[in-house]
Amino acid sequence: MTSPLLLVLWLHGCVLAAGLRAFVPGSGMRSKSVQIEAELSRYLHTVSPRFLSVALDASLLRQHALDLLRSEKLITLTRALSPGYLRFGGTGADFVLFEPNDTRFSPYDHSWKSPKTQDDCLSLLPLKLEKYLMHLWSLKAPLMVKNEFQNDFKNITISGGSLDTLYSFASCSGLHLIFGLNALLRKNHVWDSSNAQKLLKYCAWKQYNMSWELGNEPNSFRRKAGIKVRGTQLGKDFQHLYSLLHMFRTFNHTGLYGPDIGQPRKHPIITMLKGFLETGGKVLDAVTWHHYYVNGRNTSLKDFLSPQVLDSLVWRIKEILKVVAKTVPGKKVWLGETSSAFGGGAPDLSDKFVAGFMWLDKLGLSAKLGIDVVIRQVLFGAAYYQLVDWHLDPLPDYWLSLIYKKLVGTKVLNVSATHSDGNKGTLRVYMHCTNPNSETYQKGAVTMFALNLSTQDKQILLHFGLFNKITQFLLQPGESEEGLYSQSVKLNGQLLKMVDHRTLPVIKGKALQARSPIILPAQSYAFYVIQDANAPACL
Repeated sequence: MTSPLLLVLWLHGCVLAAGLRAFVPGSGMRSKSVQIEAELSRYLHTVSPRFLSVALDASLLRQHALDLLRSEKLITLTRALSPGYLRFGGTGADFVLFEPNDTRFSPYDHSWKSPKTQDDCLSLLPLKLEKYLMHLWSLKAPLMVKNEFQNDFKNITISGGSLDTLYSFASCSGLHLIFGLNALLRKNHVWDSSNAQKLLKYCAWKQYNMSWELGNEPNSFRRKAGIKVRGTQLGKDFQHLYSLLHMFRTFNHTGLYGPDIGQPRKHPIITMLKGFLETGGKVLDAVTWHHYYVNGRNTSLKDFLSPQVLDSLVWRIKEILKVVAKTVPGKKVWLGETSSAFGGGAPDLSDKFVAGFMWLDKLGLSAKLGIDVVIRQVLFGAAYYQLVDWHLDPLPDYWLSLIYKKLVGTKVLNVSATHSDGNKGTLRVYMHCTNPNSETYQKGAVTMFALNLSTQDKQILLHFGLFNKITQFLLQPGESEEGLYSQSVKLNGQLLKMVDHRTLPVIKGKALQARSPIILPAQSYAFYVIQDANAPACL
């Protein structure tokens, strides 16, 4: 009598053979197979429900662009990415001074009250005014990109009205605001908190539920402002800020994050981080650091498709985790600012379809290695790595982020890939329990997402079970003639675009034929919801 185990193995072999026989010339016969193994009985760890979060750069103040945060279209797009954090920081944050009554940079009405519910936010800007502001922004943004990264650092004011706009935008969009305070205000090398105290009093008076950072990339203070701050002193500055926050009942349970150190390419950065954590680590809710793969000024398409470039993130994450584990064990670690290329992004790359390979792989690797939150630089602004363009239309990485939010849950599963041709790294695979908030899929479902960096189709063979209910979300360039340089995206062959000013399209998957092989086309990426996985880790 045949044992149940042998019967399952025999059936599995028949299914794979049938799939291979169905693979006819002209439909991808040249594709290479990849065997996927996964552990479904337990999960590696969990990430924050706000794992994928977004940022706004404080340079928006210099560009007089905060009024666009009252755009109904932008709020619609941002709300679809909730829950998440909204970080207001970047290099400009260390040059911001708070003046509650300064209206020089607020030419439009800011007298409206902070919203109590999202329903209060449906008509913040009249449509004609919104279109006019969008038109002005699209005209001046390209010039701002050129001027923004010339290392011309000057102080700029944020008014009470502008702060109201920022907080209301976060609240209306379902995001939690993290505000970066100026760390370059100093007396005898010690942080001068007098301006920050004015801002804290204002926010406490408004009863704003928000969190805080102090400083952006302190390892670069000397280059930006001719000021050197030791890690141990910065830690003491954070202790001081922690004490200030607890003087206000509103901030008794607020979050404090830092030090937003640059990526560990040089030993002095690690030394600064160690010193900071030794003196200030205990007051943090999470340790934050920044990462970019390449320099936006001299990168290439090849870098965006390179397994070696993508893998460079691994040792940098491990280096940070190692330092944190030794100094403040158990503390959460965040990628507090990150994107493809530093310097505002890479022209004709960071805002195109090809950027999705870096973004999706970073999400997958970060979660797998234990990063709790990843904050994308930026939601919108005068840069090339934004999610929403200068006309407030969603770019490829926005659609990728939206689908990730809908399908990927917080429990991270262990998955590995074996390539038949030994070409390791060209197909990259990650897996989570499916988002439990989805009403479409039942408990026990898993979401696998994969990137095919090669110029050949890949056949994905699931070697951890037999599944009949697999839903595909395949993302490919929206403009075939532009290819990887496309600024639009097709989902299962259908172009993704907003239905109207306040309506996003329905994100709908495609059911794959039972027992047919999964084919991921060349230079594309996709999500696969395995509905009948019945993964014990996800039940």
